[in-house]
Amino acid sequence: MTMEAERTLPAEELTRLGELAAQLRVDAIRCSTRAESGHPTSSLSAADLLAVLISRHLRYQWTDPRGRTNDHLIFSKGHASPLLYAVFKAVGAITDQELVETYRQFGSRLQGHPTPALPWVDVATGSLGQGLPVGVGIALAGRYLDHLPFHVWALCGDSEMAEGSIWEALDKAGHYGLRNLTVIVDINRFGQRGPTELEWDLDTYRRRVEAFGCQALVIDGHDLAAIDEAFGRARQATGPTVVLARTVKGKGVPEVEDQPGWHGKPLKPDMAERAVKALGGVRQIRVTGPQPESAPPASAPAGEPPTLPRYDKGAKVATRNAYGDALRALGSRPDVVALDGEVSDSTRADKFAEAYPDRFFEMFISEQQLVAAAVGLQVRGYRPFAATFAAFFSRAYDFVRMAGISRADIALSGSHCGVEIGTDGPSQMGLEDLAAMRAVQGSTVLYPSDAVSCAALVAQMVDRKGVNYLRTTRGKYPVLYDNEDPFPVGGSKLLRGGDDDDVALIGAGVTVHNCLAAADELAREGIKARVIDLYSVKPLDRDRLLDAVRATGGRLLVIEDHYPEGGMGSAVLESLADLAEPVRVKHLAVRGLPTSGTPTQLMDQAGIGVSAIVAAARAMEAPGH
Repeated sequence: MTMEAERTLPAEELTRLGELAAQLRVDAIRCSTRAESGHPTSSLSAADLLAVLISRHLRYQWTDPRGRTNDHLIFSKGHASPLLYAVFKAVGAITDQELVETYRQFGSRLQGHPTPALPWVDVATGSLGQGLPVGVGIALAGRYLDHLPFHVWALCGDSEMAEGSIWEALDKAGHYGLRNLTVIVDINRFGQRGPTELEWDLDTYRRRVEAFGCQALVIDGHDLAAIDEAFGRARQATGPTVVLARTVKGKGVPEVEDQPGWHGKPLKPDMAERAVKALGGVRQIRVTGPQPESAPPASAPAGEPPTLPRYDKGAKVATRNAYGDALRALGSRPDVVALDGEVSDSTRADKFAEAYPDRFFEMFISEQQLVAAAVGLQVRGYRPFAATFAAFFSRAYDFVRMAGISRADIALSGSHCGVEIGTDGPSQMGLEDLAAMRAVQGSTVLYPSDAVSCAALVAQMVDRKGVNYLRTTRGKYPVLYDNEDPFPVGGSKLLRGGDDDDVALIGAGVTVHNCLAAADELAREGIKARVIDLYSVKPLDRDRLLDAVRATGGRLLVIEDHYPEGGMGSAVLESLADLAEPVRVKHLAVRGLPTSGTPTQLMDQAGIGVSAIVAAARAMEAPGH
């Protein structure tokens, strides 16, 4: 049953809100028609919702978009950008000229879908099902870390309610009791190609929402008084609230109202002219909404400088253990938070959880929400570390990709990578992660071979921009380095080598240890092999590779516990693609489907074990060299 307004707004207020909603509709039509692209009908259906929100409920200082107590407005249905930008005009953040003349134009900050190129946009949206999960992360920060009274408002479309990530978000919102989160679902019953799965079955939406521990408020999304009442109740709720608003796609333009085939299609100029006229023409209404509560300025993070763990050279330590040790050490910084996907006893994030339970968030087996929450937490200035098995980040890859577009500063740790994990079998083996993470714009990809280098790299991730990915190993391997050794991002280590080496063995992670054993065996045969630990896969140490090319006559052997496509081998070849000197690169990688077995058996089967490295190096040595 649709909720009726318990109180009626004064007539003059209803008139004002109606005029503002008309302006938002008109401006959404004008900018999309001028651009000859965009989603005006998806914007028209939600115009009444936004008119009430920005006028009466969104507490935001538009001249100070980074204000600590500002509410957060997230357009999870990012394709409704004409409406969002019309809102920005209405509050005086942008001009009418910028809106109409630059929307979707080359070089404009008013892009087809919102990005943080605009200071009022927290994160990029447009890939559906992402804005709400990020909003959960922001709300987690507000309730459990900031302890500030801001509210998170996420506008969703009904099509994206088919995304599993939406329900992961509502589940975690209910689990964590996020009373500072309100979801507004614009249920206009039409998606891109036709009707949505549930159309206007609001009772099913209600039952599903309530099953996830959230309060559902069902309203007519064009009844201004009912909208106002629902938003007021949501702000005072004791848990997360979902406003289910029955709306009409294309509302306000009779020629397209509730008609299929209009998704993502601007109105032609003649139709747009008729629509604008019917809506009362162009307006220049300026909105001053409620202001956020005052709060003392943020103080600089206090806490002791982290003291990184130390390890004895030669001791056998898994890099996943070093990740947990280093993360716990970084916990001395109060801006560091950690998240995990219910595998913290394997990723070793449980070490942070034990020491700093108030800054640890368990996302359970919800990898999309795991990454999204990290993105939301960094919106509020925190430095999130999120961990799961390397293989399982593939489930959240679109969230990682969008984090790159958002310019989000997050740290991800993928454990249990490669065939090295052993008997668990291929479903648990991360063999695609280097390729996937390298492809993210602006990303950093790190793959340490021992505990010392792992701890040093984790410490650098905390302040590094963009998406940072660390690959860790399940098994225990000898510590190779001294605790004081530096490991700059973009660097590498030369573990063996001279001026006249016959071949260069290039590894990272577990294969560094295989390379060292192979180099010892080759040395007994009179073959000089240099060994390079390429712990920074992106950015890559090209200078080290050039030195290896010149010292070995161009004979490079790359060994990785990863599928051949897109990993270390690809990174090495890409970095040397423009080299005038002759280079002969042989690439050992996992080329078949692994099975269960011991790490040694599986690495030998994959052709990345010690014997395979020795054989490949022998074959690369030039006759008579």
